[in-house]
Amino acid sequence: MIDEKTLLFAREHRQDDVHKLLLLASRYLDVDMSEVATQIESWRTAQTKIPSWAANDSIVWPSRLAMEQCSSEDTSLYKASLTEGDSLTDLTGGLGVDCAFMSQRFKQVLYVEKNEPLYAISSANFRHLGLSHIQTLCADGTDVLPSLPKQDWIYLDPARRSHTGQKVIRLSDCEPDVTLLETLLLEHARNVMIKCSPMLDIHQACGQLRSIQSIHVVSLRGECKELLLILEKEPKKADEIEVFCTNLPDGETFSFTRKEEKEALCEYTPDVEAYLYEPNAAVLKAGCFKLLAQRYNLKKLHPNTQLYTSGNFISSFPGRAFRVEKVEGFSKNARKSLLEGISQANVSTRNFPMSSDSLRKRLRLTDGGDNYMIATTLSDGRHALILCKKA
Repeated sequence: MIDEKTLLFAREHRQDDVHKLLLLASRYLDVDMSEVATQIESWRTAQTKIPSWAANDSIVWPSRLAMEQCSSEDTSLYKASLTEGDSLTDLTGGLGVDCAFMSQRFKQVLYVEKNEPLYAISSANFRHLGLSHIQTLCADGTDVLPSLPKQDWIYLDPARRSHTGQKVIRLSDCEPDVTLLETLLLEHARNVMIKCSPMLDIHQACGQLRSIQSIHVVSLRGECKELLLILEKEPKKADEIEVFCTNLPDGETFSFTRKEEKEALCEYTPDVEAYLYEPNAAVLKAGCFKLLAQRYNLKKLHPNTQLYTSGNFISSFPGRAFRVEKVEGFSKNARKSLLEGISQANVSTRNFPMSSDSLRKRLRLTDGGDNYMIATTLSDGRHALILCKKA
């Protein structure tokens, strides 16, 4: 563990320039200045990522990499909302953020982590957080699993880095390989939750695991952050697995099955009406496109353009809504007409042969402001520029 002088020094200098502190290391020989830098930088990350922990001066912080890999407070609270019972085991503990928040819904909790420094930090932090009911064990979770008493829930967040340090996505490439552990996990737990890479292909996951009951796609402030697989013993057909798309921090949720998406009827239109809609990151990741139009009585602009339109405002749409100001083609004269009096806009492209940055330069617009300029392809193949404002 880190000595108290170093921790105290880090807490007292949280607002200081870290690079300047490192240059002063020779003046403070009784302080590990490299560790001071780690504590300060990780604490600063935690202020937005895990604010309730950052407010606790007793918390000890891990390396920058561990802070990058750990869950945020928002996503941990969401996972906690899905679970409840007498017993929980976290087989891949890490920094313990998920375990800490989930533990508040269980009577008995076991945290398992094989990395000794990370295990020591997490064990100390649990005490500082008053989570005395969490039992900690420094071991490999796969070694613990065969002798584990029956649990209400087992949670795993497999490491998504190879032995060479490269990021991996497929379940079978992660450590541990849950595709090999599925049967054993369900012998020792009534429910299993697996946190996966947000880049994982959902259809691929359904093909690799037989016991998926539901899938949760979680986005936070416009970015898809997590893919959660819930396993139970009674299998479901892949097309009948319910997918929940949740946007945090507001908690907006849209759910569907792949069967519903396959059978949905969707109307395409080349005409942009009074309102334009863009699904949130969770819905986009889940691949629910036709059903979205059907449920909200919207028209889709193109099979490959995930933008929707309507004449009336739909306030419950799971994503962003815009009020359309003007629509033009992409010819020089059309662009000139559209841009009259406009020098600043938030530019984005959807199913368009140009990046947002390239288009912004072409239109000579500065970024920001209240205007939104969306370039896309319509159902008749025409390229269009849509000037709008948030509804």
